[in-house]
Amino acid sequence: MFLELRHLRTLQALSETGSLAAAARKLHLTQSALSHQLRALERYFEVPMVRKGTRPLALTPAGERLLALARTVLPEVERAERELGDPERSASARLYLTLECHACYDWLLPLLARFRETWSAVDIDIRQARFEALPDLLAGEVDLVVTSDRSRHRSLYFAPLFAYEARAVLAESHPLARLKRIQPHHLAGEMLITYPVPAARLDVFTRFLDPAGVAPASVRQSELTAVILQLVASRRGVAVLPDWVLASSVCPPGLVSRPLGRRGLHGKMYAALRAADAELPWVRDFVALASR
Repeated sequence: MFLELRHLRTLQALSETGSLAAAARKLHLTQSALSHQLRALERYFEVPMVRKGTRPLALTPAGERLLALARTVLPEVERAERELGDPERSASARLYLTLECHACYDWLLPLLARFRETWSAVDIDIRQARFEALPDLLAGEVDLVVTSDRSRHRSLYFAPLFAYEARAVLAESHPLARLKRIQPHHLAGEMLITYPVPAARLDVFTRFLDPAGVAPASVRQSELTAVILQLVASRRGVAVLPDWVLASSVCPPGLVSRPLGRRGLHGKMYAALRAADAELPWVRDFVALASR
């Protein structure tokens, strides 16, 4: 029998990420090693697995057939591994998280509820949000940091979770709501409502206002997303928040959002892990859940 689990994981990663480089990162392989696996599949079955010249990468019908097999087989294999794994290891497992992202709490809590359905024995804790939390990760104080900043450190692995767009949030009746896009100078006369984070850690300043030499009229801070949204809805100021907040249940009626600048303000969230922990089954499952 030629087909192995690694071949199925390769096709699944290619389908989920849309590129060879991203799939290699997801599987903790080099790009050349992943290419070798793909070529081996194509030589054995004598049929291409990916369509040439497509971006994002797309599978051929043969690739889709094996992807369907992967989606059936891999969850069953992972379930068996959990059930037959070392009980003492699972009982002592932990996942201590911290977030460099105040807006992530509303996203995280439902995710943890789904995670506990499978990993009820794992000791989970959410540590107080800290910016510059990577030293705690390296010191073993926490096991995973949700962050939008990807740094280079050979002891760490950054698993991509999802892309987002930071958008200006305005009351429907606000004069700026008539605009299709918000430029830096539009915020010069506004109160900007933010999380209690230094301006040097906020994209709206470092990537939008500061390069244009613009500052808001004033800044007001709040810990809670729901409070920020209520203040904006009552026209006490404007905010810049990630797009997923606007689709959440905490978002009140009467708000609109607008892109920032000509191209929008885009970013990506990562799960920062110690590289040695990246293949722990409960860590791998958490990252898989978080990236859906």
